[in-house]
This record gives sequence, structure tokens and C-alpha cells, in this order.
Amino acid sequence: MRSHEEPARTLAEGVRRREVLGWAMYDFANSSYTTVVITAIFNAYFVGVVAAGAVWATFAWTATLAASYALLMVFGPLVGAYADLRACKKKMLAFSTAGCVLATAALFFAGPQTLVPTIVLLALSNLFFGLGENLIAAFLPELGSAGGQGKLSGWGWSIGYVGGLITLGTCLAYITWASGQGHEAQQFVPVTMLITALFFALASLPTFAWLRERALPQPAPSPRGLLHDSLSRLRHTLQHARRYRDLRRFLICIVVYQAGVQTVIALAAIYAQQAMGFTTQDTILLIIVVNLTAAVGAFAFGYVQDRLGHVPTIALTLLGWIAMVVLAWFARGPALFWIAANLAGISLGASQSAARAFVSVLSPRGRSAEFFGLWGLANRLASILGPLTYGAVTWISGGDHRLAMLITGGYFLAGLALLFSIDAARGRRAALGSE
Repeated sequence: MRSHEEPARTLAEGVRRREVLGWAMYDFANSSYTTVVITAIFNAYFVGVVAAGAVWATFAWTATLAASYALLMVFGPLVGAYADLRACKKKMLAFSTAGCVLATAALFFAGPQTLVPTIVLLALSNLFFGLGENLIAAFLPELGSAGGQGKLSGWGWSIGYVGGLITLGTCLAYITWASGQGHEAQQFVPVTMLITALFFALASLPTFAWLRERALPQPAPSPRGLLHDSLSRLRHTLQHARRYRDLRRFLICIVVYQAGVQTVIALAAIYAQQAMGFTTQDTILLIIVVNLTAAVGAFAFGYVQDRLGHVPTIALTLLGWIAMVVLAWFARGPALFWIAANLAGISLGASQSAARAFVSVLSPRGRSAEFFGLWGLANRLASILGPLTYGAVTWISGGDHRLAMLITGGYFLAGLALLFSIDAARGRRAALGSE
């Protein structure tokens, strides 16, 4: 149990524990989408059933996600600028949540002969998910003290992995029952989309009940309208980015090392099956274990970050990623690979949570949604860059997944080098000096 004095050091003035719980519950809710739709269940269904196992099926999946990430790179910062101008982060969060929930529920109709509408729904659901992820992160600077950002981010990210596991466990329990009744994937996978959408909707209710909108609207919009003002605000930020050089450098750093992280997220199951000979059951167990260790990593490193500092903590996580790549490359049997997978889980939770907290510290006051839109842009660019690099290497090398994994490690090395050019104290001073 935490002492009664700790919230005063961790939470910002006027913030109650219930509000922080409401904020963290959004991580708990939205992880259901990434775990079930993107990582564990719907991806294989899309390739095998919706695309009928065609030779281009995997490319169609990755291209659809890449298209949604490209849209998010455009709309994320713009929506963030709009939310800051009108002080409507919570309203925009409700809109993006409803969009993701409805599009996910509509995937219930995905099946043979539905390729085009399924692609549209998948792209929309992923776009709305990304917008929500940016917006919920933008509340972090309002909730935590300067020395508590790491803890809060870690709490949210760790409970998020738990939410993903609960949803995945519920879906797998239903799949096991349905399979025992003689149902086929075309019958039971669509139902898991309804389960996921319902979980997301219900688990996010505490967020909208308890989280407050503390920001105040900016001056009245110009005669040209809010869209023009939002674009102008974003253009102003990009033109004056040198005032926030440490934030700018960190966003570039995120693009580089997150390319490696996103590669592992997107392709770990494929690597386990192709390079290590894992069965489907082995792979599902792998996903469950990695989510558990990721929750531990996010929670523990939140405390490490507030004590050790942002740059040293992220450097530690990148060293963990580098060690993971080396272990996975050397692994010829399951024992060493399982060690690598657990190290990946700890590094995954720690690095993602720590990055969110650091962006919170470096973001100018009153512009958090806008700058977390740029954070989302960096993450989505990495989501395109990393997996494409991995795929290109396996293609050129004739299917050498070990070589592709080793080259992925280069992103972590480059990210580590870029990280040491960042001065956290200077970046914080620049943020505090910007109104």
C-alpha cells in the first residue's frame, strides 16, 4: 500500500485518486482492441478467411494498417491542435472511442467476399484507436506532478496489459467452447469482435465519468474558422520547433527505436513460428506471458523513471531490447527464446510507458494534445518503417528471419545513440517557458 503522503508528491494539485483511476482505465479498455484485433485473433482470420489465404493476403493486412497509420500521422496532430484550442480533449476522446468501438463491432460481419468493407472498417477502427491513444495521453501533464509522470504512465500502461489479457482470455474461452460445439472460425471469430467492442465500451465508462477537462478554451476562433486556426497553430509549432529542440530530438529518437519495438510487436508471433517452430498454442501462450511481463515492466520502471531520470531509464530499456535481439538471434531452442521473449516483455512495457511520461514532461503547457499528436505521428511512422524493413530483409534474404531480427537491433542501437543528445532539464525549462 502507498503511504498517504505519496499522492501529494505524485499527483498534481487538485487531482484525486479516482480521477487517476479513471484515466488509467482507458488504457485498460483500449488494450482489448490491440490485443485481440491487431495481435492475436483477427489478423490470422483476415489472412485466412477474409482474404481466403491468397498470396497477397499478408500484404493486404500490413498495407491496410500502414494506410491507417498514414492517416493518423495527418489527423493526429491536427485533432490535437483542435482539442487544445477548444479545450475539448474529453469530447474528442469520446468521439474517437465511439468510432473505434462501432467499427470493431461492425467487423462482426467480416467473412468471405467482404474484403473491401473489412479493409475499410479495419483502417477506420485503427485510426480511431490511435486518435484516442493520443488524446488520453494528453491528460497526463494535468494529472501528475513533475516528479510523478513516470509512475502515472507506468500505472496506466501496466493496467492496460491486464485489460488486454482479460479480453483475450474471454475470447479464447469462447473460442474453446465454440470449437467444442463444432463451430468454425467463420462463426466464432466475428463474435470475438463483439466481445472486444463491448469490453472497450464498458471498461472506458469510468474514464468519462471521473476524468475532468481542466484546460480552458483559447481565444475565440478567427473568421476563417476552427480548422484554419488548428492548422495555423500546428504550423506555428512546427516552425518554432527549435524552441523545443529536446522534444524534437526525442520525437526523432522515438521514430528510430520504436521502429524496432513495432517490428517485434507485429512480427514476434511470425518469428516464433517461422524461426523457432512454435505451434499456434505455443504462440498464444507466448503472447500471454509477454503481456504479463510487459505489465510488470511498465509498473516497475515508472518508479525507476521518477527516481533515476527520463533519459537514463529509457537508455536502460533500449539496452534490454538490444540484449533481447542478441538472445533471440542466438536461440536455437525454446529455452533461450523464452528468456528473450520475457526480456522483450519487460522492455516493451517499460519503454512505451517511459516515452509517454517523457513527452509529457517536455510538452508546453496548454498544448499537450497537440504535442501528443506529434508523439502519435512518431509512433505511427515507426509502425510503418520497422515492419517494412523486416519484411524487405526476409524477402531479399529468401526468408531469413534471424537476419531480419538482427538488423532490427540496429534501430535500438541508433535510438540509444540519439537519446544521449537529449537534455531533459533543458527540455523541461523550454516547456515551462512556453505558454
